[in-house]
Amino acid sequence: MTGAPAGWPYPRCLAHRGGGTLAPENTLAAIRIGVSYGYRAFECDAMLAADGIAVLMHDPTLERTTNGRGAVDASTARQLGALDAGSWHGARFRGEPVPTLDAALALTRGAGIWANVEIKPAPGHDAATGSVVARTVLQHYPEGAAGDAGHAAPLLSSFSVAALEAARVAAPQLRRGLLVDRLPSDWRRQLASLQCVSLHCNHRAVDAALVAEIKQAGYWMLCYTVNQPERAAQMLAWGVDAICTDRIDLIGAEGPVAGS
Repeated sequence: MTGAPAGWPYPRCLAHRGGGTLAPENTLAAIRIGVSYGYRAFECDAMLAADGIAVLMHDPTLERTTNGRGAVDASTARQLGALDAGSWHGARFRGEPVPTLDAALALTRGAGIWANVEIKPAPGHDAATGSVVARTVLQHYPEGAAGDAGHAAPLLSSFSVAALEAARVAAPQLRRGLLVDRLPSDWRRQLASLQCVSLHCNHRAVDAALVAEIKQAGYWMLCYTVNQPERAAQMLAWGVDAICTDRIDLIGAEGPVAGS
């Protein structure tokens, strides 16, 4: 038993890291940009700051997406929030802060936007990150996975087995997905052991036969990062439940438009 209902209940297209290529990743501005393009679902990365608070951040270091330096887990959430996480993308985003996961969830819950929260541990913090992220999500969605109308709880995912195990213990009522670059030979065992409902896979490693195998086993399937409308249409036609994209300007929130 996977625990997944028969049909994917969430939007089929997710804005990667909030706003794809159109905004500084993992910021509240990015989420708002995604919404402005009609997207009602997004993916984000959650990592722990030095004080154990989850913030939106992909890299374990600050240099690529902020004006800070050093490891993310060497600064508190307040210190990270004082950094400029927007100027690297463009002048219009100057001063955009590093948000906490709590702030992002408050925004999405209030707007009825769904999220796939990737648990992204800094090195050595897998279990702690999984636990904190799950408990933070549960604070905003105490009713569990289904939520109320228009407010379904985020789906948690991670490449880290230890993080997913910790998330399962901390909030068993939330749904989880295993992230992989390529399908491991023991994928059935891993998904069952972690009590996951979905597999999230690099689209480059996916073909129609693999999609059919995953779906026949009773799991949902999400593919990342699909940036060409033709590829997105192909994958959805194969039965992939959802795609994550950087190109929210090319791929509509409901999927590719015929002839685009």
